[in-house]
Amino acid sequence: MKFRCERDVLVEALGTVGRATSGRSGALPVLAGVQIELAGSTLRLLGTDLELTIVQLVEVAGEADGVAVLPARLATDVVRALEPGAVTVSVADDAAEISAGRSQFSLRTIPAADFPRPSEPTGEAVVLPAKELAQALRQVVPAASSDDSRPVLTGVLLAAEGSGVRLVATDSYRLAVRDLPGTNVLSEGQQVLLPSRALAELTRLLAGADELTLRLGERDASFEVGKSRLTTRVIEGDFPNYRSLIPSSHPNRLSVGRGEFLDAVRRVRLLARESTPVRLEMRADGLDLRAITQDIGQAHETLDARYEGEDLTVAFNPEYLLDGLEVTPADEVTLDTLDARNPAVLRGSSDDFLYLLMPVRVS
Repeated sequence: MKFRCERDVLVEALGTVGRATSGRSGALPVLAGVQIELAGSTLRLLGTDLELTIVQLVEVAGEADGVAVLPARLATDVVRALEPGAVTVSVADDAAEISAGRSQFSLRTIPAADFPRPSEPTGEAVVLPAKELAQALRQVVPAASSDDSRPVLTGVLLAAEGSGVRLVATDSYRLAVRDLPGTNVLSEGQQVLLPSRALAELTRLLAGADELTLRLGERDASFEVGKSRLTTRVIEGDFPNYRSLIPSSHPNRLSVGRGEFLDAVRRVRLLARESTPVRLEMRADGLDLRAITQDIGQAHETLDARYEGEDLTVAFNPEYLLDGLEVTPADEVTLDTLDARNPAVLRGSSDDFLYLLMPVRVS
């Protein structure tokens, strides 16, 4: 196999599919590789860890067809380190020669016969607008858990809701819910749980795209974006009853400028060390933010805000609070609270998104 390709194009393609490869100890060594297959002028790159698969097609100047498996991380680092311009890749026997300008590298390949052959995606094709889905994923995916001991919490729930679809994620400390009205992906009552890791990679692929094609199979879901395709296995299990977590009423409501609130939390967080929460002291004439860390110091800031309800002090994990503020698209946000122990709900100007946050108990 032999071909030529622009360095930046090849680096991007290797990096994209390389994020699906496995770096886990104990995994099959071949899963740390990227399969490259040349047919004419089309180079097909594939990376997989058997749970997530990413395929990308790249147009190259092909000279000799073939297939090989390269060590994903090393190949990406080598190509990235080359000077800008054309890169030549030639594979013979068990070695890949990568060269550009006066630089030349020789990498041992991984036996191609050992590389798994992922199944082709199934299910009916549904075309969706990419920009709106990308925004929804950015709002919801960060709220999913990264703890593999509870697999269902590492996923994002896609559920039929009214005339559209609802995306939900929770790690049991916060909950993000985003509705996409008019997005007909699921049949009535249908729901599917997809890994948040896969959807985070999908968000990358959606950058700059106008639309994508979704195929939902019985055990997998496939997303086609331009010349890239991402396939992920569906998570089996029952997602928690998230509706019961959302309070039906809140006697207290804080309204504050999102930008000012966001900047103030970032500043006060500097003194919130060793899991110290940020306290919000809400009263009729404004909002005070405070962080106190023993033996280090404290931070305090006052903001103009409107508040309806009984004077209340409630504390939150500053990182979780920032995550919610950063993805709530509005000039002004509202924070609805019941008391210092029950969940608070952060909303923007639209009812399509809410971010629920559990308070931290403080003395």
